Amino acid sequence: MDTVTRTPAVAETAELRLAETGDEEALRLLATAHLGRVSFTHQALPTIRLVNHLVDEGRIILRTRSGTALMQQALTGAIVAYQADELSPHSLEGWSVILTGVVTVVEDAELIERYRDSLVPWIDKQADRFLSIRPGVITGYRIVAAV
Repeated sequence: MDTVTRTPAVAETAELRLAETGDEEALRLLATAHLGRVSFTHQALPTIRLVNHLVDEGRIILRTRSGTALMQQALTGAIVAYQADELSPHSLEGWSVILTGVVTVVEDAELIERYRDSLVPWIDKQADRFLSIRPGVITGYRIVAAV
């Protein structure tokens, strides 16, 4: 018989509350995450991609390759959403950051060289293009035990 493991129900953990962060703290938290999710519209439908990133001077930097649906969004300067989080599987405490902003292609050769060394593709080793999301709206929350 298979064993089913489940996440503890909220009732089984300490009471939790949301504590809103400021923009700077939200970006600092985002910089600690290994992976995030970028959401955009593709063929009139919502699409979400799991990606790695880095935070540079308040911008979220992603790596992709030419011809992808995400690259097409960057070429048109589309608005995207980006989300990352870190939650303890035991206490359910942690944080979540969601931002929306315009995605563009990074064209500056100096930045590209710097990003090439700092943002290693984790799936698609052919990813040769860099995208930048300049946040317009940032929402960050810490999920903490209620006092």
